[in-house]
Amino acid sequence: MPVKQKITQNMTGNHQNPACPQCRHDKVVKSGIVQERQRFKCKSCGYFFTVSKQGKETDPYTVVKALQLYIEGLTFREIERILGVSHVSVRNWVSKHAVSRPQLIDFHPTYSILDHKELVAFVADLDVLKNSGCVITELGDKFMVIRWVKFRKSGFV
Repeated sequence: MPVKQKITQNMTGNHQNPACPQCRHDKVVKSGIVQERQRFKCKSCGYFFTVSKQGKETDPYTVVKALQLYIEGLTFREIERILGVSHVSVRNWVSKHAVSRPQLIDFHPTYSILDHKELVAFVADLDVLKNSGCVITELGDKFMVIRWVKFRKSGFV
């Protein structure tokens, strides 16, 4: 399996080794392979390091949409099914951006995925929108409607 790393070329076409992450010195030598990644040793400070893997970058739009859906009350697995990204990734984005959802004690969020015609029919029915909050967000060629319906002890309002 080839080692994934960013390697620059100098003017003569020879490959250069990466700079030391400890002292930023560029005099490093190869020093074996660890877990299928090239290991290097800095000649200046003696620090051993490997070049980090280059991960797949996620579109910022997807991250923002996942965070919005989380704030609206959807679970990590629901967001995974809707956006097609790992629920672990969604959890990591929530932690990274320190997002927290508001406490929805008296309200219960429900969601539906609708196409344009279904959305028009949904919005036209005023009885559906009474006694609830509603947010409509775009998901590619479809729309997601998130509603909060207020509960009473005896049931719906």
